[in-house]
Amino acid sequence: MIRQAQDAVRRYLPRRGGGKGLALLGVLLLAGWAASGIYRVEPDEQGVVMRFGAFRATTGPGLNYHLPWPIETVTTPRVTRINRVDIGFRSAVDSTAAVRPTPSRDVLEESMMLTGDENIIDIDFAVFWRIRDAGEFLFNTRNPEPTVKSAAESMMREVIGRTPIQPALTEARAQIEQAVRLGTQAIMDQYKAGVEITQVQMQKVDPPPSVVDAFRDVQRAQADRERARNEAESYRNDIIPRARGEAERLTQEAQGQRESQIARARGEAQRFVSVLSAYQAAQDVTLRRMYLETMEEILRRNPKIVVDDRLSGIVPLLNLDGARAAAAASTQSRPATPPAPPAVRPQVPTGGGR
Repeated sequence: MIRQAQDAVRRYLPRRGGGKGLALLGVLLLAGWAASGIYRVEPDEQGVVMRFGAFRATTGPGLNYHLPWPIETVTTPRVTRINRVDIGFRSAVDSTAAVRPTPSRDVLEESMMLTGDENIIDIDFAVFWRIRDAGEFLFNTRNPEPTVKSAAESMMREVIGRTPIQPALTEARAQIEQAVRLGTQAIMDQYKAGVEITQVQMQKVDPPPSVVDAFRDVQRAQADRERARNEAESYRNDIIPRARGEAERLTQEAQGQRESQIARARGEAQRFVSVLSAYQAAQDVTLRRMYLETMEEILRRNPKIVVDDRLSGIVPLLNLDGARAAAAASTQSRPATPPAPPAVRPQVPTGGGR
């Protein structure tokens, strides 16, 4: 076999200068061996370079070079692919697909958990993860997917163990998913597994099948209690502001009346002080003015008939009906200026009276 190989090489080499031909062949073989270290990393991959089987470096996308085999080898795992781990159920969907699966079989030993208020709950959830560091992923953990599953299940049991059953079934699902994702990521970082937990998705959260009917009755009763409470809150929110507004209105009216009475009393007192000051300054004039004003007010409201005392033998004619009508009109209207006094009707003197 060696002779046959030598004969085959000689056939392709020139007949003269066989030593140079062997050297050239050796150079070509060496160049080809050296060029075999060139490799390409796709955009969704990372290159893991191993020297004699031991991890040496991680390379990014593009053309790269490593020492040819058997000195160094390279592995290019896909790091952008989203992987999924199902906990509490098994599905026929590919575990690497980032879609919501349809549970085909429950695994009760994984899904049955104890809540913070000592109730049992059945939870099915899925964990989505991807490779963050290919070197750590390949060399720091022997079974990365079971490790992710165990860490996520442990963290879910811890979070559910601190959460009452009612929030876990209703409004606290998003908080539970976030807490489980962060806790699982912390565990994987502690292991240096090179894994990133992208999402935790709760598929089913129900009480155990044996008590689901009774639990639904309890939920309906709680819904009725919440509805009655909301109605009472609505009534309170309606009646209390109305009562407060009415109380504020009465307070403002009383305050306004108080201010009005105080202002009126102060005005009356100021007027009295002004009159007193004027009286003290000129008593005679003030007394005369007060007397005239008082008599003007009295006489303005009473009808009057003026008769000249120099006339004699006058028979007075007193028109009582007209006086009553004038007095009633004066009382109702009370004009600002006093009415003119009635005209004097001259009387024809008869006899000696007046």
